[in-house]
Parts: sequence; C-alpha cells; structure tokens
Amino acid sequence: MKILVLGGTLFLSRTVAKEALSRGHEVLCAARGESGRAPRGATLVPTDRDRPNAYDQLKQEHFDAVVDVARTSVTWAREAVRQIRADHWTFVSSCSVYKDLSRAGRHETFEPLEDDPNAEFTSERYGAQKVAAENAVKEVHENAFIVRAGLITGPGDPSDRFGYWPARMSQGGQVVVPDAVDQAGQHIDVRDLASWIMDAAELHLSGTYDAIGPSEPLGMMLGEIAGATAAPGTELVRIPENMLSELNVTPWSGPRSLPLWLPPSHRAMMFRDAGPALAAGLKTRPLAETAVDSLEYERGLGIDRHRKAGLTPREEQEVLTAAG
Repeated sequence: MKILVLGGTLFLSRTVAKEALSRGHEVLCAARGESGRAPRGATLVPTDRDRPNAYDQLKQEHFDAVVDVARTSVTWAREAVRQIRADHWTFVSSCSVYKDLSRAGRHETFEPLEDDPNAEFTSERYGAQKVAAENAVKEVHENAFIVRAGLITGPGDPSDRFGYWPARMSQGGQVVVPDAVDQAGQHIDVRDLASWIMDAAELHLSGTYDAIGPSEPLGMMLGEIAGATAAPGTELVRIPENMLSELNVTPWSGPRSLPLWLPPSHRAMMFRDAGPALAAGLKTRPLAETAVDSLEYERGLGIDRHRKAGLTPREEQEVLTAAG
C-alpha cells in the first residue's frame, strides 16, 4: 500500500510511519521537517500546511490511505481532505470533544462540543476545533476512520504527562501522589494506537471511536507504574486533593503539577468506554511494559532535565513538609 502520513516526524505520526514501514508499505511523510526526521525508509515531502500551495506536490498522487494528526487547525484538516486523493482516511481526534467531561460513558451517548470552524483557536477551544476538523473530514470521506484519542503514552512522548511518573519513581524516596479516590486512570500506548490505525487502513475500517485502553482506578494505575519502575524502598505518599490545591499544585500538566490527576469537572477524560475500540480490533499492552519503555526513553533524555509537567524535587519536598 501507498501510505501518506501528514506529519511523520514526531511522536504519534512518526510511530504510525514506522509501523507502516514495518509492514512493508511505501510511506510518504508530509511535514516541514522541523520537529524531527521522518523514519528511515520513508520519503519526506517538505510541506508547510500554513501555505496556500501546501499540497501541490501531493495533488497528482493517489494514496491507498492517509493518516492525519492535525492537532489544532481546522483549515489543515479541511484543505488536506479536499486536495489529496485517497481510498481510506484516518483522522486522529481527541476525547476532549465532549461537552460533559465529568461523566463517563460511550461516545454515542454524549454530545460533542459545538464546532465553529471560523473561531479563533485558544487552548479552551481545542475540543471544539477537533469537532470542526472531524466534520470537515466526513464531508469528503463519509467512511473515514475517526479516532478520538485519550492520553497517548510511551516512548517519544513530548508532553511529560506520563513519563514524569516512571522517571520520578525510579529515583525512589517519598513520592507525592494524589489521593483521588474517585478518579479513574486510562491511557493508550502510542505503539498500540499506531498499530490499530494501520490495521484500519489495511482493512478499510470506518467509524468514530474513543481510542483508549481499559480504565482502572488512578491509585491502581500509579501503583502498577511503581511496581514496574520504582527503586527499592520507594513510598507513595497520598496527599488529599484539597491540600494539593491549597499548596498550588495543579492537575494534569504544566509547572508545579501532578500529571494524570484531573479536576472533578474533567474526570471522565480518563473514564471512557474502551469496549467499542477493543471490539473493533484495538489491542493494548500491559501498563508495566509502557512504564518500563517510557523510563528507558526518559533516561535517554535525562532524568533530571527540566520538565513540562510534574513537581521539581524542591516543590515535592514542600508538599511533603506541609503534609507532615
């Protein structure tokens, strides 16, 4: 098959390209090339999707399958699907598309956000922009494969939202974790998602799915990560959520944060129903394997590096001291 990956140089899109190559497919990666290199064996087609003539080099081609991971731009998704010819189209969306992120359930039972393709993008409009992009794709490809991905983890993750935990636990000592008894934990390993995307391309799978693995209590998830990566004698110190908030520790991401922890208004982001995706062929590996491989990747970058998410050693000690 002739596969076009719109991207192909960073995390998920690069993993998709590598997966396609491993299956013997011809792979083209359309990207600026500024985020990294296309995998060995793939052809990089220099493409700036912000330019009006972005797809001129691709218009005369016909692809068996296209995979688009456009993160925020409705225009990117709309123009690509209109100008590039393909038998199968995958668009990677997000579980952030739902209006109500406080309750769990299947995607069929929840209403997506209102899509306004002309609204200015802000971080608060991420989910709505993904809805608009989904609709733009389906206007051209009614049988598109739409994957609403949850938290994507594994080697190559640039966000630090998962890698923080195996990296921190590998250092041992007292590790601050949120005592969020009513929160679920959920993720999808990037390699498993890439494999499913390529299965869908080969089988012409269509439909909209929450692309996520099975859910479990967050405390159990953190315990499994510790079991796979923590140094001997490591102690997980559970801090009540109200105390974390009082100490200005923020959920999910960013400076002075605890990744995987979510505010009550967003708890269902990690409590989606994985059943339909699993029934449609998604296969997930054990969490411990993702944790071990993520730790190896973190060690390659440097365990003590500056991070986009998590607590610094000083911040963590402040929390432990305040907790007594």
